[in-house]
Amino acid sequence: MKKQHILIAVAVTAIWGLNFSVIKIGLRSVDPLILAGIRFTLCALPAVFFLKRPQVPWRWTIGYGLIFGVGLWGVVNLGIQAGVSSGIASLVLQFSAFLTILLGAVVFRESLSRYQYAGIAVALAGLFSIMFVTDGTVTLVGVALVLFGAVSWSVANVILKKAAPKETLAFLVWSSLFSPIPLFLLDLVVNGTEGYTALPQQMGWAAVASILFQAYPNTLLGYAVWNWLLREYPVSTVAPLSLLVPVFGVLGSVLIFSEPLPPLKLVAGALIVTGLVIGLYGKRLAGSGVTTRLPSMSRAR
Repeated sequence: MKKQHILIAVAVTAIWGLNFSVIKIGLRSVDPLILAGIRFTLCALPAVFFLKRPQVPWRWTIGYGLIFGVGLWGVVNLGIQAGVSSGIASLVLQFSAFLTILLGAVVFRESLSRYQYAGIAVALAGLFSIMFVTDGTVTLVGVALVLFGAVSWSVANVILKKAAPKETLAFLVWSSLFSPIPLFLLDLVVNGTEGYTALPQQMGWAAVASILFQAYPNTLLGYAVWNWLLREYPVSTVAPLSLLVPVFGVLGSVLIFSEPLPPLKLVAGALIVTGLVIGLYGKRLAGSGVTTRLPSMSRAR
């Protein structure tokens, strides 16, 4: 993999990791569901007028928009508002990798290896450890919501595999059309009209910057660049870089919000990342021997 492309891939993972802190900044003034709704409105418009609709059944396009926009990011926003730090959220959300493996075993009848079972066990130990962190950055409700988001991401991955769109950016843009209205309606049902009547006063420069970052660098640019890398290089080369997302997520939270990093949190984070490495790449590492170098790096979500 060319050095400049490695740097581009790392930049994308940094954007994705930093996005959790950017979301938290937006949540300081805007309701979680409204924030997500505006984000996906901008993802869809005006891009939908310039990108041809992907040739996949409407059920996959609509289903992906609902699951990815509402079930994943709408719920993750709620989790962060419920007291989970942006760093912890970026770690817990990585469980979507294991949940996708488990879901794939059910839907596509894919068998699980002993490395995947071992990786799940190690990562679960990390998740269990997180629940004992007492520095105010972890809440049970918040972690549960982010885990729900991880489940939604796994379902979205299965939908994406079923749909198999040739133009993934167009698929993302068109599916985003079906995220905003449910998000706006859910906020109306849960919170009434208060969030909308206060929105003009809430949309300061920080909230606007947060929304623009989420919609463009994070979602449209990030996914476009990542999918381009996947076309240029083998998945096995790109995918390992996705492990940098929680690293940048934690670093962003530390730098922006001065999130504390007590030993227990570091151990929990290390267990989750180690579990991911074992579950996703253990078989390859074991087969290549401990002295063999990892492939040139690449793919993420």
